[in-house]
Amino acid sequence: MTDGAGAAGRAIPIDRSIGAEHPRLASAADIEAFEKIPYSERIAAASTFDAIKLGASVDPNAPAIKFLPNASAEDEPVVITHAQFIARVTQTANALHELGVGPDDVVSFMLPLLPQAFFTLFGAEAAGIANPVNPLLEPHQIAEILEAANTKVLVALGPMPGTDIWEKVMKIRGGLKNLKAIVVVAGPADEANGIYSFDALVAKQPHDRLLSGRTIKAEDTAAYFHTGGTTGTPKLVRHTHGNQVYQAWACNLMLKSAPGANILFGMPLFHVGGSLTQTLSTLAGGGCLVILSPAGWRNPNSVRNIWPLVQRYRPSVLGSVPTVLAATLAVPTDGFDLSSLKIASGGGSAIPVAVCNALTARHSVPVLEVYGMTETSSVHTISHVDRPVRLGSVGHPVPYSRVRIVKVDADGNYAGDCAANEIGVVAMAGPGVFSGYMMDEHNKGAFVEPGWVNSGDLGRLDDEGYLWITGRAKDLVIRGGHNIDPAPIEDVLFAHPSVAIAAVIGQPDAYAGELPLAYVQLNPGMSVQPGELEDWVRDRTPERAAVPVAIIALETMPLTGVGKVFKPSLRWDAAQRVFEQILAPLKEKGVSYEVAVGAHGTHGSVATVTLSGVPEAERAAIERQVHGALDPFVMRHEVKWG
Repeated sequence: MTDGAGAAGRAIPIDRSIGAEHPRLASAADIEAFEKIPYSERIAAASTFDAIKLGASVDPNAPAIKFLPNASAEDEPVVITHAQFIARVTQTANALHELGVGPDDVVSFMLPLLPQAFFTLFGAEAAGIANPVNPLLEPHQIAEILEAANTKVLVALGPMPGTDIWEKVMKIRGGLKNLKAIVVVAGPADEANGIYSFDALVAKQPHDRLLSGRTIKAEDTAAYFHTGGTTGTPKLVRHTHGNQVYQAWACNLMLKSAPGANILFGMPLFHVGGSLTQTLSTLAGGGCLVILSPAGWRNPNSVRNIWPLVQRYRPSVLGSVPTVLAATLAVPTDGFDLSSLKIASGGGSAIPVAVCNALTARHSVPVLEVYGMTETSSVHTISHVDRPVRLGSVGHPVPYSRVRIVKVDADGNYAGDCAANEIGVVAMAGPGVFSGYMMDEHNKGAFVEPGWVNSGDLGRLDDEGYLWITGRAKDLVIRGGHNIDPAPIEDVLFAHPSVAIAAVIGQPDAYAGELPLAYVQLNPGMSVQPGELEDWVRDRTPERAAVPVAIIALETMPLTGVGKVFKPSLRWDAAQRVFEQILAPLKEKGVSYEVAVGAHGTHGSVATVTLSGVPEAERAAIERQVHGALDPFVMRHEVKWG
């Protein structure tokens, strides 16, 4: 049995000027000719609501969602047609309107990948402003995001085994000054206390019109997405409807999407790659999301069953974050029909070249690496399918977008453009680029020039306009004033057959400031001999200063909710190891101590040393010893007594 569909070469519904075939964009001249039609004349949708309605108009009875409860090809999917989907979105918008949500009001939501999450995302954007929130964050972090967004309505998963979302909601609701209502999915209502049942609230609404009578403009705010870490005041990226529609249009254009096509979907909706690059683009293009259980790619079944799922649902694109793409390489393909796959694509962090080579060798498909950020509504550049793919490069800007490599001064101000192949800061402009953060305090240094967002990444443009990301300024290991880019070392480690994931960070050092330290997660069932990885890297890293001082194997690499390596956790672990070793002489004096390193709202990271087992009269001397040992390090520290 197969569940694939689609008609190759058909244009996406929200583009009114491509015609029946996708254009060939094989050169700079092709792009220039394509861009002679102004972007504003191409797009038929002003809003995300318009976009999904146009997608539904291609074939209203075709599936928009196939929900798989257990991420198995044996699951009987729950099917929601395009007509049913836009009806539920309309009803959701009307339910939120009934709760008092207007165009400037914020609806935050914390939901797994249930159908209601998708209704909420677009219903909230049709009624007001959506604010998808990572439910895996700590309660105080969630509260900070919800409060910063001025949340009026919160939609959340009710009490359910295996999740603590509702527990977090109950813990923080009292501190949310602007919160007027909570809408619970899969949980009991308590309307006397402001808690409403999602399904009951939505079911009684009309499905064929917006009760608000709202006409949504492209410049209206569609959503806030939190970014920039989880310490200090949350950064909320403001997206307009025009920003988001552009992302959907660009992704469908570059991946040559066709109405009716399936995509295996497991990205979280609080990430732009999930909500826009895959969800909105698929629905606006008349395609279908095959949802890999409420947990998405975090469900081990999603990768374990990847090839039977491909065989059944016939996607043309294998797309996800690099850690998922790498994990699929460990799953045997024998006996499965994978002929539907035409492209592999990923982003969110760099795809190791070794992974790209392995995917190409296995599936005989190009690997199109994408690059962008929340501030550009996700994908801004991609390896163009009609041009030679250069592995390690993130390709060229999508049409109507631009990239420059610029020099900035010590204060982050623009100081000139870089020459071809000169490394500098990547700056981006185009219809997907946001206008600024919700809070003005975050906009300082956000743009190198008006309209040109400062990515914070280092890169270069080669002679043919390919963009190469060479590192992230804050990810650089600075060893005695010498900048070391972690990416090449990580590539060397990943090329070892036993290594599944590799990450290089700066280990604190009192003399050099930082030393390169590597962490690895091995492939299942694999092992390495002592010194094997160290020798491997040393033999393949010409720059002696870049060779890691140690390689630490972890059973599980810390990852973010979207599958990126969470490097702050590794930096904290490295600092803790160093400080514990430096303080070891305290044990000879009978002093017990614990070192904990973590995030700090003001200083970024702080090491807390908790001492015990010392008479009161000796404490001052012991504290002086601790300060003397740790003062030479850049990282702040504090001493407590247990």
